[in-house]
Amino acid sequence: MTHVLQVESINRSFGDRQVLKEVSFEVTAGRMTGFVGGNGAGKTTSMRIILGVLAPDSGRVSWQGTPLTRQMRQRFGYMPEERGLYPKMSPREQLIYFGRLHGLSREAAQRNTTDLLDRMGLGERANDQLESLSLGNQQRVQIAAALVHDPEVLVLDEPFSGLDPLAVDAVVSVLREHTARGVPVLFSSHQLDVVERLCDDLVIIAGGVIRAAGSREGLRAAYTLPRYELRVDGDAGWLRDQPGVTLVDLDGARAVFDLAPGMDDQQVLNAALSRGPVRAFGPVAPSLVEIFREVNQ
Repeated sequence: MTHVLQVESINRSFGDRQVLKEVSFEVTAGRMTGFVGGNGAGKTTSMRIILGVLAPDSGRVSWQGTPLTRQMRQRFGYMPEERGLYPKMSPREQLIYFGRLHGLSREAAQRNTTDLLDRMGLGERANDQLESLSLGNQQRVQIAAALVHDPEVLVLDEPFSGLDPLAVDAVVSVLREHTARGVPVLFSSHQLDVVERLCDDLVIIAGGVIRAAGSREGLRAAYTLPRYELRVDGDAGWLRDQPGVTLVDLDGARAVFDLAPGMDDQQVLNAALSRGPVRAFGPVAPSLVEIFREVNQ
């Protein structure tokens, strides 16, 4: 699969403070890439450089192997973390306006606006003033503004902030339609549970440095701890006395445990089988939260 958007060795300082250090990662066509990091990690600065809002001190951003130009960025969809909408205008007026700014005909802008507002659950509020909408609904309009011109690349900074679970599902449904057409999507979020559920690929940044990047499955495999889950018919408390085993969680017939280096998991399985039926046994893949903590230590 072609790597469409490529960030290569980006450095950026503000005064004597370097906020990005040799930042490199790729956003692949038709996949959702989650971009995660703590406050001040460098996510928003990286996104602003991708969009040309800021210039890097060194490095480059390319699209399909070609350094980005203003004309190329016109075909991008961008949602900034800070809302940039007009409070006295209606959602419909704003989306048509933004669609026209990106070169759509009036008819195409109107058609896309109507479709997006309906898909976002805002059809009945399309003609209300934006400031009369809840913050969550304003967030939906902000996302729609990034989508209205059928962008070829999407860069979304904290798109799910302030959205309830149903609104997240509505937004994700629309985004998945874009990735199904081959659009690469880069989105940042502090909500690691949402990122873990949605992303195909993951980039973790801390202190302006990329600490980990790759597919969700690849990273979970790379950072898998020697941790296992066992489910039996009886009480699994006997694991406390098993050599090399450290219990992490025990709830009657279910146990989660770590193995000491060099220990064979089959020894534990055989010990369990000798006591009765084993209903489940296998390694426990780490959550995104666990990976995030490990790479930031």
